[in-house]
Amino acid sequence: MLKRQLSHLQTYLGGIKYMTGIPDIVIIIDQHEEYTALQECITLGIPTICLIDTNCDPDLADISIPANDDAISSIRLILNKLVFAICEGRSGYIRNP
Repeated sequence: MLKRQLSHLQTYLGGIKYMTGIPDIVIIIDQHEEYTALQECITLGIPTICLIDTNCDPDLADISIPANDDAISSIRLILNKLVFAICEGRSGYIRNP
């Protein structure tokens, strides 16, 4: 029982041990499924970008992107665009201090 619980916690929360600080922004794919993470971001004042489906509340996120959050191709397309925009913005910021 304890090993199973430890394994479960490592699977779902193991990535936070590598965090050195609070993130600048959080991208949430399924607002309904990741409601706890969204509430934590709201409490900590971390801006959020959420892919919202018809069963989600767009007022909870700072930036809402209406999309089908169940389709892998839709998620991949939007995340690729976001990653490209973030990388482009960061490189422009680094070049112009």
